[in-house]
Amino acid sequence: MLAEIITIGDEILIGQIIDTNSAFISKEFNKIGVSVYQITSVQDDKKHILKALKEAEDNADIIIITGGLGPTKDDITKHTLAEYFKDTLIQNDAVLDNIKSLWKNYINQPLMQVNIDQALVPSKSIVLMNSLGSAPGMWIEKGNMVFISLPGVPYEMKALLGNEVIPKLQQKYKFPYILHKTLVVYGIGESMLASKIEAWENNLPKFIKLAYLPNLGKVRLRLSAKGKNKKEIELEIDNQIQKLLPLLDGIYFGFEEEDSIELSIGKQLALQHKTLATAESCTGGKIAEQITANAGASVYFKGSIVSYETQTKIDVLKVPKDIIERYSVVSKQVAEAMAQNVREIFDSDYAIATTGNAGPTKGDADAELGTVFIAIATKNKVFSEKFSFGNHRIKVINKAVNKAFEMLQKEILKIDKN
Repeated sequence: MLAEIITIGDEILIGQIIDTNSAFISKEFNKIGVSVYQITSVQDDKKHILKALKEAEDNADIIIITGGLGPTKDDITKHTLAEYFKDTLIQNDAVLDNIKSLWKNYINQPLMQVNIDQALVPSKSIVLMNSLGSAPGMWIEKGNMVFISLPGVPYEMKALLGNEVIPKLQQKYKFPYILHKTLVVYGIGESMLASKIEAWENNLPKFIKLAYLPNLGKVRLRLSAKGKNKKEIELEIDNQIQKLLPLLDGIYFGFEEEDSIELSIGKQLALQHKTLATAESCTGGKIAEQITANAGASVYFKGSIVSYETQTKIDVLKVPKDIIERYSVVSKQVAEAMAQNVREIFDSDYAIATTGNAGPTKGDADAELGTVFIAIATKNKVFSEKFSFGNHRIKVINKAVNKAFEMLQKEILKIDKN
């Protein structure tokens, strides 16, 4: 069963917003056994939308459209759908009641005609009630195909997809079972990893596909299988994973479908009743940002000092000035002093520190561009490693963040095993 996603809006094509809707829909469809054949983004233009609908009809069984359902003149999706299906727009009383209720309870403005007109829907459509907004979803069937139009506002789209669209699709169609398992590997490049597991990969059953997904210091290995027999697929995927894991000894982190590395670290810290602090220079607070993105991080994360300027390292982190002058601000000695001192400032059990040259210029440091020192401090020791992450600023920062988490994870697991 194939689907095509069509996103409508000039704002996507000019880069004003990022199309997160397609990624979410693809992921949710995959869970129920629907494969996305193609994703298309089109302008707020009738001819362009009509052309995309016709092409999608040739490609897929399920066509899902997001965007263009607002109250303004550039929102033309409903009118274009009516034209495509040789239909007319009629007022849906339930939608109008919903709009009136929203205005009465939440919107301190007069209800205008353009808002009332949002209750107009193609007569051939089944309305998907949007309790979070004024634009309804619409479901139109053509033979064994279905066209689904949803609002472009992400939280409205997500609610309609989960509450209305997916249950209706599962009632209408019988889908195959699709299973993905993604293993995360740190500390090895894609080419070396491929060589390491080549024999295992060559012996995979034909219905299992392997994909390599490299990303700044880590590689994700995605195993994918599709078929009618759920139990058989799950057993064979598990069997292949058990054969693979011994080949990944020392570099395997976990399954992506379970936890991110920072969330896994957080769970380990909470379990051990341990705490963490960070001192960041070249990473600019990105490590702390990823930690605090997880609910409940306050249980184990005490805080961060972003000592971006050299003088801040001296004044706030109390890194001795003579160490900086002797070894340079990007050095093993400074990274370790940052880690030790931030751990003491926050009275934490662990600390991470980063100092490096992300570029494009050297700044106060003598080190080459891409050089990063990452230090880990515990109550008993401090250690650091030197890395060369290239000369692309964003790449250097993200690699440093990933490597810092990897180093901390290994230290926590080492302590846990002891």
